[in-house]
Amino acid sequence: QLQLVESGGGLVQPGGSLRLSCAASGFTLDYYGIGWFRQAPVKEREGISRISASGGSTNYADSVKGRFTISRDNAKNTIYLQMNSLKPEDTAVYYCAASLQLANYRSRWYDSSRYNYWGQGTQVTVSS
Repeated sequence: QLQLVESGGGLVQPGGSLRLSCAASGFTLDYYGIGWFRQAPVKEREGISRISASGGSTNYADSVKGRFTISRDNAKNTIYLQMNSLKPEDTAVYYCAASLQLANYRSRWYDSSRYNYWGQGTQVTVSS
């Protein structure tokens, strides 16, 4: 069974940090571009970052650029999202997703329809 599982979410104070993980089972992530998305209540799902299959290319939404860092460890079949300087507006359910199309191309990386597999999400709450 092909599965992505996110972990690392939780409650953090403004200005704090969290590191999310996205682990794959049932398939190898080596050939997939991986994206992180988030969805806050009554808002549309937002693409916030993407990393190429090799890890050599990354993309970020303006809302997280300079604060979030995406990385991957193909040996562990895991993708990470380091989130620093968190703000209350970062509160959302965070999802990782895998895309064959975006392994080596970044066109419309923020478009959720370009992803083949999705995790179940992990809640991140930024609040004092």
